Amino acid sequence: MTELWQDIQDSDFEIEMLQCEQEGKDAAAVHSLLENRPKNLDTADGQRAAFDLLAAVRSLPIRPGYSYIEPDDLAAIRAARASDKVGLPACTLTETAMEDSLLGGWLGRTCGCLLGKPVEGWHRSRLYGLLKETGNFPLRRYICASEIPQEIAAKYHVTPEEFHGWQYFADNLTDGALPDDDTNYMVTALELWERHGANFTMLDVTNFWQEAIPMEKTYTAERATFRNLRQGLLPPTTAITANPYREWIGAQIRADVWGYLCPGNPESAAEFAWRDAAVSHVKNGIYGEMWSAAMNSAAFVTSNITQIIMAGLAQIPVKTRLHDAIEDVLEWYELEVDVDTAVYRVHELWNEERAHDWCHTISNAMIVAIGLLWGAGDYEKSICIAVQACFDTDCNGATVGSICGIIAGASKLPPNWISVVKDTLHTEVKGYERVLLSEMARKTQALQLREL
Repeated sequence: MTELWQDIQDSDFEIEMLQCEQEGKDAAAVHSLLENRPKNLDTADGQRAAFDLLAAVRSLPIRPGYSYIEPDDLAAIRAARASDKVGLPACTLTETAMEDSLLGGWLGRTCGCLLGKPVEGWHRSRLYGLLKETGNFPLRRYICASEIPQEIAAKYHVTPEEFHGWQYFADNLTDGALPDDDTNYMVTALELWERHGANFTMLDVTNFWQEAIPMEKTYTAERATFRNLRQGLLPPTTAITANPYREWIGAQIRADVWGYLCPGNPESAAEFAWRDAAVSHVKNGIYGEMWSAAMNSAAFVTSNITQIIMAGLAQIPVKTRLHDAIEDVLEWYELEVDVDTAVYRVHELWNEERAHDWCHTISNAMIVAIGLLWGAGDYEKSICIAVQACFDTDCNGATVGSICGIIAGASKLPPNWISVVKDTLHTEVKGYERVLLSEMARKTQALQLREL
């Protein structure tokens, strides 16, 4: 056995415990195994033991009577979808309108990410306090460093000396949007498609990751996948081996470009998303990327938010936790629950102070759905709802911003939101360290599959 990359932490076992219980494993059996977890994680022997223990826990069977059916295989996923599909109109955008919508997606995602980035990881008490004390509650504009007086900055720990996100404040940008994993994966998908087209494989995905993305710029499930690749494992085994983050949000944030490439064809967008997601995620982690990709695809042919969300749900199995959760949000909206109550309900279900809950696909997908529905397609309102709700703020702002950006088109996005990035995006992807968003949109258009 080759040397393990030593990144398994004691906290991973707590996450694994929650993950296993939620995906239907017997809690007593999980606890029994994890009681014997190694304490010497700073040694190679401890890492090997931890690696083997996580694999043993992962192999435990689903308990009898578990009500969800959550396959990973694409054929099984498709077989478990609803029989009645959402009817969408054909894509009839002109070349000019398509370019506008694509640029709207690229800009909308980038700026939605930028809104959430400085407060990524913040809980409601801290974020709401800062917003209220700076006259920006409810959230309605970028959170700017220049609008935070010194005493308030000290109170909320946002001074340049102690705040890691200081450079991400919109008014601190000097040359476009700074790198972020949410936007890294946009250019990753586009380059992968340019190299391999619609026939790209899971192995193509992981080969490109290793070639072009620095390992230290990956997180949670993607980082575990890198470790497994170094062990000589191949996808999809990379997703299931010693990976307690396998249903976290990492795949969902990689979805958008698959929708851009397949306008008006959610099923194809979801298939490409599945190939990408399954290298690092399972079950609802996969479904999150398929759902998001399909929504981005649908946004090119309809502005009806409920229809867009349903087009996404049509691509994932019905008897899943994610499907149930989004159906709940749709029901709240139909019952005219106010947005604050909807957000509160998500926080009642998912504990923002627990990493597993804060970064899980389902909790964040619910926030995305809330942002889209209560924002009613309005770009500013939608991204602000998604970010103010907390959880993974930059990820959710980006996903909501992408879909609303497609609907609006770049020409109708508010200048106060898009001007700060100066059409420029920096990434950590080799060969794409600095790109123009307008060029990325044109490149996407040239690579689109219009008839599938």
